[in-house]
Amino acid sequence: MKSFFSLLLLVTVLTACGSDSSRNGTAAVQLQLPPGFTATLVAEKLGDARHIVVHTNGDVYVKLESLRDGKGILRLRDTNKDGMLDDVFAFGNYGGTGIAIKDGYLYASSNQEVFRYKFNEKQEIINPDQPEVIVTGLVDRRQHNSKSITLDNAGNLYVNIGAPSNACQEQDRTKGSPGQDPCPILETAGGIWQFKANGKQQSYAEGVRYATGLRNVVGLDWNNSNNTLYVMQHGRDQLNSLHPSLYNDSTSADLPAEEFFRVEKGMNFGWPYCYYDPFQQQKVLAPEYGGDGKKVDRCSGFEKPIYAFPAHWGPNALLFYTGNHFPENYRNGAFIAFHGSWNRAPLEQGGYNVVFVPMKDGLPSGNYEIFADGFAGSVKTPRGAQHRPCGLAMGPDGSLYISDDKGGGIWKITYTGK
Repeated sequence: MKSFFSLLLLVTVLTACGSDSSRNGTAAVQLQLPPGFTATLVAEKLGDARHIVVHTNGDVYVKLESLRDGKGILRLRDTNKDGMLDDVFAFGNYGGTGIAIKDGYLYASSNQEVFRYKFNEKQEIINPDQPEVIVTGLVDRRQHNSKSITLDNAGNLYVNIGAPSNACQEQDRTKGSPGQDPCPILETAGGIWQFKANGKQQSYAEGVRYATGLRNVVGLDWNNSNNTLYVMQHGRDQLNSLHPSLYNDSTSADLPAEEFFRVEKGMNFGWPYCYYDPFQQQKVLAPEYGGDGKKVDRCSGFEKPIYAFPAHWGPNALLFYTGNHFPENYRNGAFIAFHGSWNRAPLEQGGYNVVFVPMKDGLPSGNYEIFADGFAGSVKTPRGAQHRPCGLAMGPDGSLYISDDKGGGIWKITYTGK
């Protein structure tokens, strides 16, 4: 397949203490990694690269949020084996976030539908202009509209349906507006829906509301070590601006936690009625529903996170590492890409990094560590950041790929042990 459009590539290798040298005078960024790891920028300026997946032959598939030259999926290939992804084939006439490979098919989502493409024996997409429509008619209301996906080993597809709301107020993000009780959004959004991976034109009625009470999940993954779904939730915003009598700028910057959940069918995680306070280590009642920052009330009955991260970091990808390339302590642990915050002022904005959480028996077995940092450069804000990590994937050799939807880069992280 011929290249759809040319790439500008950086050939500089980024080590844990190195930096990349951008062209045309663009300011360089420096990635910080643990000792023994090396990062290589294998592609750049792709557009708003969201989630990514790597095929068994090393081809990297990238889902673009917005169309580029009318296409929303890129297949990147290293044709001369120099480590750079020099060949690009573009297809798919829709934007979006979700992408996955399972059982000989590439799955990809727009904000309203999920499609799949069959691979041939040469690992090329068959009929890239004529995908099967697996799911259709999903809620798309701009806010929290990305349809992230993952698949299990029993023929099921899981789709995030984010709530088009901050806290299910009668008037969204409006001071003094009460929360709707019950929240009508939860009938069609604010959870994870399960569909058949080989179904055709499935609608809400043909899907199963697998879990509810989730404000928005961009990062999710199926853990093959225990055959269970895990998700990262984006926590709510604006506690101080909506309820200044209960929260000051500092507490609003630190609340609520970004929650890491182990998900089983039928679970309810409490949005919009509750949020998780990591300092009290419990879910408390949201102020729109009569909470005062301490009252627990109905929140005692909802599922708690298995781990709580700092507020507003924006978890956009979750990946369980199953390779052999990284040291043993990384095996079956969780990598999480944090897109970065916009609403922690007056505190410094946070995230813009990739963290690692060790796991044992399906639960975190230690504290998180920042695995890759420095993407943003000198300014950690959505506008000022040079790069924002968004997607994660593991290569067939066990390397880790990280996508960036601000600068359009793809990094490959390898372990040298030196």
